[in-house]
Amino acid sequence: MTKSLKWRAILYAAIIMVAALYLLPTFFKMPSWWEEYLPSEKISLGLDLQGGMHLVLGVETDKAVENTLERYSADVEEMFFNERIPFDHVKKIDKSRLEIQIVDPGARDKASKLLDERFPVLKKVKVEETKDGIIYSMEIDKREAEHIKKGATEQALETIRNRIDQFGVAEPTIQQQGDDRIVIQLPGIKDPKRAIDLIGKTALLEFKLVDDENNLQEALKGTAPLDSEVLYQREVNRETGEVKKVPYLLKKRTILTGDRLVDAQVRIETQFNEPYVAMEFDARGAKIFEKITEKNVNKRLAIILDNNVYSAPVIKEKIAGGHAQITGRFSPEEARDLAIVLRAGSLPAPVTILEKRTVGPSLGQDSIQQGIRAMLIGSVAVIIFMIIYYRLSGVVANIALVLNILLLLGVLAGFRATLTVPGLAGIVLTIGMAVDANVLIHERIREEIRSGKTLKACIDTGYTRAFMTIMDSNLTTIIAAIFLFQFGTGPVKGFAVTLCIGLIANMFTAVAVTRLIFDYFVIQRRIKTLSI
Repeated sequence: MTKSLKWRAILYAAIIMVAALYLLPTFFKMPSWWEEYLPSEKISLGLDLQGGMHLVLGVETDKAVENTLERYSADVEEMFFNERIPFDHVKKIDKSRLEIQIVDPGARDKASKLLDERFPVLKKVKVEETKDGIIYSMEIDKREAEHIKKGATEQALETIRNRIDQFGVAEPTIQQQGDDRIVIQLPGIKDPKRAIDLIGKTALLEFKLVDDENNLQEALKGTAPLDSEVLYQREVNRETGEVKKVPYLLKKRTILTGDRLVDAQVRIETQFNEPYVAMEFDARGAKIFEKITEKNVNKRLAIILDNNVYSAPVIKEKIAGGHAQITGRFSPEEARDLAIVLRAGSLPAPVTILEKRTVGPSLGQDSIQQGIRAMLIGSVAVIIFMIIYYRLSGVVANIALVLNILLLLGVLAGFRATLTVPGLAGIVLTIGMAVDANVLIHERIREEIRSGKTLKACIDTGYTRAFMTIMDSNLTTIIAAIFLFQFGTGPVKGFAVTLCIGLIANMFTAVAVTRLIFDYFVIQRRIKTLSI
């Protein structure tokens, strides 16, 4: 029996020691060697405790369908060029429909077959013969459109997650809400405007040729050629803050997009010591870029992000290897943010901010102080009650209570869980449940002592009879907490997490640890009476 006590004591001490090791970095600054060999995770504080920003974004999923249709339009044009099918135009006539006109009636069967084989998601709504040729009206299949919308929200979620991770926000909460909404919580954010700009930027990177054949001034008057458009480069005077917009006449056709990017890094150019963004394309993108630069030597190639021209350098020679760069008199932060959104990828559709709330750190500090005050007052009241009512046995119960909180916080730190104000409420409730378990055990032991049994028999019977009641009450509460976590929102989940962890810890401290202490005094110290 003594050997059993020894091994139980070693096991329980090891569990408590591990929890303490995980908890120490939360409360104390640890030396550098600690982080190399021992746990260095801290308990993360939620938005309501340390302040930050809460955003609800709406994903414009219809735009994703429209963008997909634009890509199909370009692909159909390329197919007709390659297959040598004469056509007048391939254009989008609304958000989900394309109009395709071929000029050779003899190519009708070939065109129809190719469209069916290569673009099965485009359904023919109407085929009309006119004196100018054959006109196809086609639309995206409804099931495919729903799939695109669903995929747009999921891709936007992952893209935003990647951007925020690279931005360096600790423990953000990013989750989908409904079909087309994303909820974001950024605790401890110090620059909300910069974060919003980073999150909401579509980051559609395009390469287009500058139209030097037509007159820019005429285009600015509204007479731009059908295949060209006017976009602007934004220049900011660093000294005066004055913003100047420089117009460019560009070919509408996008010859390369950022989909082919594999990396984007900030570099410093040596001549003027200014940052720029160096880009690297994948193998396919490198070949396309090489062909573009080979065919357009001495022409200007505009680099455009979200319809803003960043630079339009002259192509002096063929560029192999798939490397390019974006310059534009960036500040270091602007260059870094641009590299982040390019690395994380473009959003599949624009997002709009539906709700924005900022929680100040002072409010969070008040919440922390009030929560800790409530925990301390409740804990002290419970400790005093247990000592007065159960005497030395109450001290044992109080040891279990302290260890319960230690284990709970250690698990939160170990799993890098986020502690919120509702989480503090879960801890307070856990304290109450822990006391309830000890009260059940002590009352059972009291009953057995009154019946005249030996002290060891009283403790054995008391724990045995109380165990099932404690198990039932804790298990039912844990099941309820699991449902709260599964179906609840952020604050409810925070409450459910701490409650679940606290109740599991309670099963260990209230039953196993207190039993070990009683067994030690009865078996090892051979006490004859129990102060209870």
